[in-house]
Amino acid sequence: MPTRTTQIAFPATAVVALVLLLLPLIILADDLQIPNDKTQLTAWFGRTIKNYKLRRATLDPELVKAEDNLKIIKVSKSGGGDFKTVTDAVNSVPEGNAGRVIIWIGGGVYEEKIKIDRTKPFVTFYGSPDHMPMLSFDGTAAKYGTVDSASLIVESHYFMMVNIIVINSSPKPDGKRKGAQAVALRISGDKAAFYNSKLIGFQDTLCDDRNRHFFKKCYIEGTVDFIFGSGKSIFLSTEVHAMGDGAMPTVITAHARNLESEDTGYSFVHCTISGTGSTTFLGRAWMDRPKVVFSHTYMSSVVNPLGWSNNLHPDRDSMVFFGEYNCLGPGANMSRRAKFTKKLDFNGAKPYISLNYIRASSWLLPPPNLSAHLLIFRVDFHDQESGCQQCPQFPIVCM
Repeated sequence: MPTRTTQIAFPATAVVALVLLLLPLIILADDLQIPNDKTQLTAWFGRTIKNYKLRRATLDPELVKAEDNLKIIKVSKSGGGDFKTVTDAVNSVPEGNAGRVIIWIGGGVYEEKIKIDRTKPFVTFYGSPDHMPMLSFDGTAAKYGTVDSASLIVESHYFMMVNIIVINSSPKPDGKRKGAQAVALRISGDKAAFYNSKLIGFQDTLCDDRNRHFFKKCYIEGTVDFIFGSGKSIFLSTEVHAMGDGAMPTVITAHARNLESEDTGYSFVHCTISGTGSTTFLGRAWMDRPKVVFSHTYMSSVVNPLGWSNNLHPDRDSMVFFGEYNCLGPGANMSRRAKFTKKLDFNGAKPYISLNYIRASSWLLPPPNLSAHLLIFRVDFHDQESGCQQCPQFPIVCM
């Protein structure tokens, strides 16, 4: 019996509508590669990482659901908010939280040791870019253990931080005091994003502990191993400031990767390495198989000509993955680099200069625009200590 074939004709208008519907998804899939030209970053990022409402079909379903259920909590030291401390605001988030909770933090210094438990996902810390709040604590490894010394500990998934300063105010290690390491931020949760924020400390400033993270236009300051851990992260347009004094070498990264099968690594793209001294190593082989790549990065003269350290373990020379691609500045001269440094070409660097490195298309969101939400509130967050007259912390919502 002959087979009968039925053909269905779709109206041209329906086909066009379908293409237009899928176009944002197609652009996202094709545009994850970070531009070589730094001047194109702003436009590229806005075009690629759109508001969740335009990407619902490609984002994690639980993330879309959370963004559909937004709640804003206000913290003000001087009153007028929902809470006076960040800790109280975090404690108000229920375990098993399933909606986006934005904790808007007013200006000032909050001397608190803050922890967001893994049972509280979808939390955002948000501050004003003109009056960035500072979260400060003086924990040390001697008192808490290194990773738990952090002023801010985030163990939950889908965390975001925008316009916030996190500092560990402990004194600089002198090489004599035991347990002087002091972490500012430990990020352990998956799918976290940090925008226009500052992390300040000395040894072990940022514990990029595990899972995937994204840092954009941030500032990270420290002395030794001040970006360390087992995370898989992209640092984009971020200033890395090494506080060298000439007496001891400074080290930016100590990536804790031991096995070839571990899918972890740090990628720095369009960053700036600044600081003092001239003995800063880009990274050291703290563990057997660290993976760190710097691309399109300006390296000042603070960078040691060797670039990288095998941590006095020559047996690790063949196992480390310390790469550089198209970097510039006096510290980027490759002529005296350690022999195990990988000078990458575009194909070698390509996996590390793409947002696909952290599978960003399914979870990375731009920082929130709160003006549409907060205009409906009558907010009285005057900074009484500075004599504010026109709400400089919250100029959008002053009434």
